[in-house]
Amino acid sequence: MAASAGAAGAAASAVEAAAADAYVRIVAALIRVTGDWALAEDCAQEALTLALQRWPADGVPANPGGWLMTVARNRAIDTLRRASVERRKLDELAVLTRTATHPAGQVDAAGEMVGGTVGGTVGEVVDDRLRLIFTCCHPALAMEARVALTLRTICAVPTADIARAFLVSESTMTRRLTRAKTRIADAGIPYRVPSGRALTERLPGVLAVLYLLFTRGYTAGGEPAFAAEAIRLARLLGQLMPDRQEVSALLALFLLQHSRHEARRDADGDLLPLDQQDRSRWDHAAITEALGILATIRQDGPYALQARIAACHATAPSAAATDWQAIASCYDELARIQPTPVVELNRAVAHGYAHGPAAGLALLARTRTGGRLDGYPLAVAAEADLTARQGDHDRAAVLFRQAAALARSEPERRALLHRADDLSRQG
Repeated sequence: MAASAGAAGAAASAVEAAAADAYVRIVAALIRVTGDWALAEDCAQEALTLALQRWPADGVPANPGGWLMTVARNRAIDTLRRASVERRKLDELAVLTRTATHPAGQVDAAGEMVGGTVGGTVGEVVDDRLRLIFTCCHPALAMEARVALTLRTICAVPTADIARAFLVSESTMTRRLTRAKTRIADAGIPYRVPSGRALTERLPGVLAVLYLLFTRGYTAGGEPAFAAEAIRLARLLGQLMPDRQEVSALLALFLLQHSRHEARRDADGDLLPLDQQDRSRWDHAAITEALGILATIRQDGPYALQARIAACHATAPSAAATDWQAIASCYDELARIQPTPVVELNRAVAHGYAHGPAAGLALLARTRTGGRLDGYPLAVAAEADLTARQGDHDRAAVLFRQAAALARSEPERRALLHRADDLSRQG
């Protein structure tokens, strides 16, 4: 009995590892061939279920990903036969069987062609995962639909978890995902990666989806697993598009931000500001990896600049030793190429630390002209922090309470109220 339980546990671990490596490849390959998203996902899930049933008794196969691909392919063939789908699709699926054991560099363990390049103005992309990422992130879909579809199809996040993150019911999210897939089919959205100028134009949209996905996991009230999924996807995208520096920069940014996740809360689960975090608890291996990536980037775009800002925080031995001059300079350049209200807000904060709170408050006042940041709690919190640094603790406490009233999550609200209470005690 113990041996059986042990075998089941080992098999479950093997299935989990194989799924992490091969699930997206299988789904992407089947979508490319059949054009049927639901069929591809169902067949991939059935393969995982069968593995959990078979592997404890039969043993883990030598090529787990290939085994899963074979089972999923067979399920798809059976379904298509029952539905009397044209012979051409069956023939294409059969190709996956013949190629499943080809050497690495031509066909991977899941029977998927790999290789080709993406770069410059010419390049053929033959990796189905990359096609799938660009399809899920197509601009014809609303941004929320892109993020949800990416989570469900590429990350295999359960629909219930996605629904919780978007604050809707599971049935509502199921309908939204179905509509997104139907939109792709009805609009004839091509299952491919654009090339040349079109690739240059579309890539920022793909990166924006990953950035939003990371943010949904990193924010105080977010789903923590989403940040890890965003890192995994950014790493995959970087492997598939190694010559696109903003892709690498996005991964570096994610690694630097996520390196602090273990130190961001105290024993009670409350958020800790950067200057109160135990820096020994930061993930220094992730920081080292990110710094290595940044060293290879020669032209700074928006994500590279944000990563360099994060690197200034990550490499400072203490909050007091942070190079705010460098951070302010990065924000100056970022505001020049991406002049959004949030960037301008962060620029004001950086200048407040680099050149004094009065300079920061002056920039913040200009940024808030016209009500561009009305109702944004971090704008009020930034004013509160800079006001406290000027010495007006009473006014700062009032502002922190105003920010807490606008906060979008309970951990954020508590953190802001703690700041207000601390300042009130200081008088």
